[in-house]
Amino acid sequence: MSKDLLKNWAMPENAALVLEGGGSRGVFTAGILDYFMERKLYFPYVVGVSAGACNALDYASDQPGRSRDTFIVREKELRSISFGNFIKTGYFYNMDRPFNEFPYKTFPFDFDTFKNGGMKCEMVVTNIRSGKAEYLSDNKDNDRILDICRASSTLPLMAPFVYLDGGLYMDGGLSDSIPYGRSIMLGYKKVVVILTREMGYRKKLKSKTNELVKRVYKNEPMLVKACIKRPKVYNRQLDILERLEREGRVFVIRPTEKPVGRIEMNTDNLDRFYQHGYNTGVEIYDEMMDYLSSAV
Repeated sequence: MSKDLLKNWAMPENAALVLEGGGSRGVFTAGILDYFMERKLYFPYVVGVSAGACNALDYASDQPGRSRDTFIVREKELRSISFGNFIKTGYFYNMDRPFNEFPYKTFPFDFDTFKNGGMKCEMVVTNIRSGKAEYLSDNKDNDRILDICRASSTLPLMAPFVYLDGGLYMDGGLSDSIPYGRSIMLGYKKVVVILTREMGYRKKLKSKTNELVKRVYKNEPMLVKACIKRPKVYNRQLDILERLEREGRVFVIRPTEKPVGRIEMNTDNLDRFYQHGYNTGVEIYDEMMDYLSSAV
């Protein structure tokens, strides 16, 4: 398989794609990316967080429909979250299912295209000891590729830490929920950001959750600090992003219909939100391409 297989020669080299997380809301992003792949539109660089990291992998491997199928799991016995898993392990999420069973068996992941397609794919993780974001990638080791994505997607209180590269990691959204700053720092001048929340959304402080986090992770003070600070940091990110959007420096895509919940189990609702993502991709495509082709 040749290098640069996915490269779209009409796409400027200085273009980056940034994918927010949001659990089940990631199905909106899946719909947009499926349309992009249908149009053979591939960014040279993509960075994703949590559910956005899962979307990034499937986009970089050119697998339209795979993210949709892993977000909208119709067979109850294949779903990753269950009370039964909590009884067995103390955690609601069975992370082995999406990051071991699915990619190797149920919904095979195309490692060859991911490694050789020519797209740079980074995933955001949070270092438990420092509480800081790290931006990891791999195009050689199958298991490590999945472990990075698993770490990026591991929510506090819902699943155990991920041991990776000699350290412990968790949800990238705790430290950098919308990594457009990472893209700009790397020198990308054209940045497209896909959000999974509607315009004007801001996070609210959750004091009860904070108290639980303090108790459960009492031996990880930097993780606790990252969890408590997250709403303020996230809201500040949105403030800056909306200013950059008004200035024409970034292109933001967001839902205009009511998003599903983070843990949405109703497949009809998920189908609707996926279709909203696909339709949004169709609607914004020409405007986005004008932005990408305009002078910096």
